[in-house]
Amino acid sequence: MNLDELRTFLEVIDSGSLVAAAPRLHVTPSTLTARINALENQLGRQLLHRNKSGAELTAAGFRLQRCAELMTQLWRQARYDVALPPGVEGVGNVGLEFDLWRDVGSRFLGHVRSDAPGIATALWPGEQRQLNRWLGMGLIDIAFCYAAQAGEGLTSRLLLEDALVLVAARPAATVELDASYVYVDHGDEFRRQHAEAFPGARPALVTIAASEWAEEYLQATGSKGYLPERIVRPHTTSGRLHQVAGAPRFVRRVDLVENVRAVRGWTWYEAAVHATRPG
Repeated sequence: MNLDELRTFLEVIDSGSLVAAAPRLHVTPSTLTARINALENQLGRQLLHRNKSGAELTAAGFRLQRCAELMTQLWRQARYDVALPPGVEGVGNVGLEFDLWRDVGSRFLGHVRSDAPGIATALWPGEQRQLNRWLGMGLIDIAFCYAAQAGEGLTSRLLLEDALVLVAARPAATVELDASYVYVDHGDEFRRQHAEAFPGARPALVTIAASEWAEEYLQATGSKGYLPERIVRPHTTSGRLHQVAGAPRFVRRVDLVENVRAVRGWTWYEAAVHATRPG
């Protein structure tokens, strides 16, 4: 078994067929088939059901997928760590949910680059489920996230409380969830709070699960929706968006999850964490 065979296996899963995977890997179909055959022969199990319409995982293939992802990711990380240029003292691998790049991830990175230039930093965006898996696998050292989940060797702490406010592109917008309302999905806790604040509300015609996408859409279409206050503050100050008077405010907890062993020796770390907190 080698990494090329594992990468080929994962590419076939991602693309859905051997035919589609070959050009993405820049190999001939016969080479790709030979790699899959070699992998199956070494494991003594069929990994893919192959047919004219594509390829699907067998039960054995499904079990191998997670291990293959782990092995290839760890190899990429090992190459990154070992190949650090002269003068670099260490590496911090940071995961964060997409909505937490602005103000949180960007501040953290800015502080590290200015105050700890000898530290190489890798930022990996992902959803909570992905961040939990990466933390468990050791692929990231810390994660900025909502709804943190504890795990062996991990600790979490409150970083900040993210206020969600109703904003609109038009200054005279009402609190009513009418046809102009866009439901911005901020996760389970927001859904609960939203349902309590607006019982019996009809489903919105548009749902968007990313704040920055929603921010752009509200301005382009004259709509309204709930967005993080820290993200919309420049727009409400400039008048491009308007906070709706009398609307309920919601709060999301932002946690910092840490691999205890990884961060123990980071002398630069606490100052960088402090820099992410609102002034």
